Amino acid sequence: MTIVNDSRMPALFVPHGAGPCFFMDWNPPTAWNRMADFLKHVASTLPARPKAIVLVSGHWLEAAFSVTSGPQPKLIYDYHGFPAHTYELRYPAPGEPQLAARIAGLLGKARLPARQNPTRGFDHGMFIPLKLMFPDADIPVVQLSLHHDLDPQVHLEAGRALAPLRDEGVLIVGSGMSFHNMRGYGDPQFGPISAEFDHWLVQAVESAAQQREQALANWTQAPSARLCHPPRAEEHLLPLMLVAGAAGEDAGQRIFTDHVMETTLSAFRFG
Repeated sequence: MTIVNDSRMPALFVPHGAGPCFFMDWNPPTAWNRMADFLKHVASTLPARPKAIVLVSGHWLEAAFSVTSGPQPKLIYDYHGFPAHTYELRYPAPGEPQLAARIAGLLGKARLPARQNPTRGFDHGMFIPLKLMFPDADIPVVQLSLHHDLDPQVHLEAGRALAPLRDEGVLIVGSGMSFHNMRGYGDPQFGPISAEFDHWLVQAVESAAQQREQALANWTQAPSARLCHPPRAEEHLLPLMLVAGAAGEDAGQRIFTDHVMETTLSAFRFG
């Protein structure tokens, strides 16, 4: 008999947009409205208020999985050429050193290299989406890096190692983009290309757990994969692999999709 834990947190993969796009004028003005509205309503879909958040950002790569372990990390405005007011955005969420230590321990137990970083701040892959998802900034957050080798199997394994956190009230969020070829944004030729890859991605995510992991581990074989995520530039897709690993046997589904800057962008939920 399978025991269902109704309080188990889901694991999410969400798009974080383009730089601080939700907090500035854009052309067209409504380009990011649907994505912003989706992010604003994520909290209402959860079984309970998270005790803490572990966020995996596509903007932090390290030689070993690294976690922010400071009590109050500062913000890193790692975007360039945007309006001055976007460098004054604030998100004073507290860190959680004990959770950071637990994450490092779980990864180490799985024989994955892990480090704690007490001085590293929160990059925009964290604070831009969370400003919409949890605007009060009162839930502790630990940010987790990707491994710089970008091996999807390693990230699936890391997710599996962190899966127990979901039963402890911790929300695991992968922050990236399901399409991330900078040359493709705004180019109508990439409309069908991104749609083809997105269709494959949905099928992969919604497959049974074993087939899902096999498909995601071999994502480069998908139609148009390398046109959507060029070689050594797939860091915005890899948070999905970690989140899928944390899903365990839980089903996955697409929970949001939109056509922005001529490309298809989607979000996924497990559990």
